[in-house]
Amino acid sequence: RVGQMNGLSVMGMGDFAFGMPSRVTASIGLGRGGVIDIEREAKMGGPIHTKGVLILSGYLNDKYARDKPLSLTARLVFEQNYEGVEGDSASSTELYTILSALSGLPVKQNLAVTGSVNQKGEVQAIGGVNEKIEGFFEVCKLKGLTGQQGVMIPDSNVQNLMLKEEVLEAVKAGQFSIYSVKTIDEGIEVLTGKKAGARLPDGTFEEGTVSYLVDKQLREMADRLKEYSSFPEKRL
Repeated sequence: RVGQMNGLSVMGMGDFAFGMPSRVTASIGLGRGGVIDIEREAKMGGPIHTKGVLILSGYLNDKYARDKPLSLTARLVFEQNYEGVEGDSASSTELYTILSALSGLPVKQNLAVTGSVNQKGEVQAIGGVNEKIEGFFEVCKLKGLTGQQGVMIPDSNVQNLMLKEEVLEAVKAGQFSIYSVKTIDEGIEVLTGKKAGARLPDGTFEEGTVSYLVDKQLREMADRLKEYSSFPEKRL
């Protein structure tokens, strides 16, 4: 689906913690609002989560706004979340969701994603990686393992894996997959099946790639916003 991802979170209840998937969606439109965190606007987001969302604007500016203004208003939300949200471990998930919405490319719904991200697009380690993987595995098992389901985690978290035997056996049997990625470019290729796209010497991106489609959309949005801004203002 376009602009929709499965994120992974950890719920703590005393000494017990378990992972669960959360649906993350993004909507985009013309404007200069940048990336808006609906959780923060509703006073349900903590400062670390807010910082993670602000970093997304830094990534988009650094990669796509060097030759044009970022004429974008994007809104992010954890759907059907009625409690507070804290931590930045969903920031890569949120970024993938925005890139999907901008490029128009659907992302796989049989995968769930966790990972922090910095302004340079590097995917960083997070906490609770075992609980998150096992939580999504339990959901997939209840719905029926198809061999297509799996999770995507930061490569730096591989050394922290201590999964229960049932999950390991499912992975060995090809019923469940665990992908490790170092960058957003690696992750978006897994999620869309399209090449991420490198920047060419002239500043553009390889045609037909994810980055090319995102850059094209942002350029068109900047041009449209400029056209609207050129209309004379009418006052009554």
